[in-house]
Amino acid sequence: MDTLNSAKPQTLHTSFQTIALVGKPRNDINLQMHKNLFFWLIERGYHVLVEQDIGKKIELPPKHLASLEEIGKSAQLAIVIGGDGNMLGRARILAEYHIPLIGINRGNLGFLTDIDPKNAYSQLQACLENGEFFVEERFLLKACVERDNEIIASSIAVNEAVIHPAKIAHMIDFHVHINDQFAFSQRSDGLIISTPTGSTAYSLSAGGPILTPQLNAIALVPMFPHTLSSRPLVVDGNSKISIRFAEYNTSQLELGCDSQVALQFGPDDIIHIQKCDYPLRLLHLKSYNYYKVLSSKLGWLRNFS
Repeated sequence: MDTLNSAKPQTLHTSFQTIALVGKPRNDINLQMHKNLFFWLIERGYHVLVEQDIGKKIELPPKHLASLEEIGKSAQLAIVIGGDGNMLGRARILAEYHIPLIGINRGNLGFLTDIDPKNAYSQLQACLENGEFFVEERFLLKACVERDNEIIASSIAVNEAVIHPAKIAHMIDFHVHINDQFAFSQRSDGLIISTPTGSTAYSLSAGGPILTPQLNAIALVPMFPHTLSSRPLVVDGNSKISIRFAEYNTSQLELGCDSQVALQFGPDDIIHIQKCDYPLRLLHLKSYNYYKVLSSKLGWLRNFS
């Protein structure tokens, strides 16, 4: 596959031979879409792999069943059926294998799932047979827990890494260092460290800024800070962010990634967050317009007639 520039979407000049269907449906309607789409792709000559649990439910032959890791090694494209949560869960695993993902929206907001289920087949045909698509790279975050000079746990975040107490209604005191230089201290319910992709997710609800996807930037957004002077901070995307905790913090703490992965740690541990070594590759329809999606999802559209 062509090498892509993260700052500028480019067209991918290659054909797809093996296509994967992934995502856990909420109901039988979504299961039917997996089944219909599987046979639609087979009829067009593609080799199709389906995430194991789903493939078993729709009674597909074993040769079409695969784990996410096997899909990452074998497929040239993954189609995610579901909402943004499904996309986030699959992206954290499949991004490491550098295959592009495209989503059919079966959720609510659908910031990351481009394809309308009502027009899924015509839009996929435009992508797969007419080459009417481009691939965009979005950077990910790697979050690590350090204890006694050793990394004891880590995870990838597509949207954000969040530091907060394991118990609700507890405030924490912490110090933030950026590139090994002290930046600020804070007493709050926690801290959101967001990618541009995640700037329209949890970060936005906490008052963080919207960062367009091509920005090489990370947003640090306090959660209910104790002082009115605490404000979101945007730093360079290549920054290394380290968080240390005050000695009198006694409760267990938690590092959450995309609200799907939770790493427990103690107040003596250090959290390190920085850009991941590999990006997420999203396949978009050629008609994709980020600002149109933003306006639609956030209700910014206005009729002047």
